[in-house]
Amino acid sequence: MLSQRINALLPQTQCTKCGYQGCEPYAQAIASEGAAINRCPPGGHEGIVALANLLKRPVVALDTDCGTHQPLQVAVIDEQFCIGCTLCIQACPVDAIIGASKLMHTVLPEQCTGCDLCVAPCPVDCIAMVPVKPARTWTPQDATRARAHFEARARRLAQRPESLRQSPDNGTPNASASSAIATQDLIAADHTEKQAAIAQALARARARRAARPAL
Repeated sequence: MLSQRINALLPQTQCTKCGYQGCEPYAQAIASEGAAINRCPPGGHEGIVALANLLKRPVVALDTDCGTHQPLQVAVIDEQFCIGCTLCIQACPVDAIIGASKLMHTVLPEQCTGCDLCVAPCPVDCIAMVPVKPARTWTPQDATRARAHFEARARRLAQRPESLRQSPDNGTPNASASSAIATQDLIAADHTEKQAAIAQALARARARRAARPAL
């Protein structure tokens, strides 16, 4: 299948810089919609050449509206300012961040794809992208491993409970749905509590930053 062959040439960083929600949707758009082959900054010029050869299209320059090709980077969390909000964990497409609510988070550098999707959600700006040391390039083996982590995460998320269903006869919630409603109420209450905890943690983090001596 053409989209699978295209996907095999993409870096599997799942960064969404191409404008699609991951490498596979981008591959499908190239195969079925004629999407441009130059929208993948992590793949860079070499990726464009590989796609052009496969599809018998001309080689074109990277679309810089999608970003620029950068040396391989990984995310690093400044753990002294991490408030344990879990937003970066939720954003990471390959489960490269470990931690728990109200506890310090940390990045698994060998699993990080450098997608930087965790940076923007962080409410205390404690995540930075830094060059990999020693410097190296992203390899096909890296892509294979990243794709495996991404697909494992997708399977895990797919196992979550389905959204509420209505009874087929009268449109009112059935017994199962009523139980689900109670569960949703608990989730909402937990969300409210989490938001309050995040606000308090933000205040503490800002206070620590303000008290830190200037360099």
